[in-house]
Amino acid sequence: MNKKEILKKLEQDEHYYGDYGKQFLSNSDISTLLKNPLLYGEQKPKTTAMVIGGYFHTAILEPDKLKSFKIIKSSTRNTKVYKEMSGGEICLLQHEVDKIELMQEAIMDNKICRELINGNNVNYEVPGVAEIFSNNWKGKADIVNHDEQLVIDLKTTSDIDKFKWSSSKFNYDSQAYIYRLLFDYDMVFMVIDKETLQIGLFDCSSDFYMSGRDKVRKATDAYELFYKTDDFDSKQYLITKTL
Repeated sequence: MNKKEILKKLEQDEHYYGDYGKQFLSNSDISTLLKNPLLYGEQKPKTTAMVIGGYFHTAILEPDKLKSFKIIKSSTRNTKVYKEMSGGEICLLQHEVDKIELMQEAIMDNKICRELINGNNVNYEVPGVAEIFSNNWKGKADIVNHDEQLVIDLKTTSDIDKFKWSSSKFNYDSQAYIYRLLFDYDMVFMVIDKETLQIGLFDCSSDFYMSGRDKVRKATDAYELFYKTDDFDSKQYLITKTL
């Protein structure tokens, strides 16, 4: 299968997130490989934050797909109504949807953001693959703006003034490094504060990319030690540090 065919297959979420996509490393693996490589490959449970984030991205990029989300008119997820209607799944609360709609409006009312998102030569949810440090990596860009030669990633934050520091905590630096190699464009984070609705555009410095590169290198080392070294016994692995 050539690269074009691989990318075509990865356009579908069932393949990107399913068994086919598991042959690739991705930025979502960075935290696990750096903290506890033994957990690599384990299925991560869906969280409320993931569902809310998914609705936000869909509202901006693919609003025609919003009907696939289940919304319940309940104040919390502890009410009888929610428990009966959710069927054990994580569903959106109406007040969460209301807030996301305000965020969507704020972004689309901003001329710069709107033009970056709705340009004439723009693609959404674009998969990319590349060999990085002798391993195959994948990523899926929210927005690829070819006219501006940018990969744009949508983020929400609880405090936009702290985004510069939280970006390292959440491994956005490694994401930027990986995506620049996947798509051959620089990366910009389009960020909106969930409380104030203040919007920020954060580009990436050379230090930010290098910080990401360092994480990817260390994660790759862990992956190769734990999963590509034939005589490695993970039971004998231990962390050694000087305090």
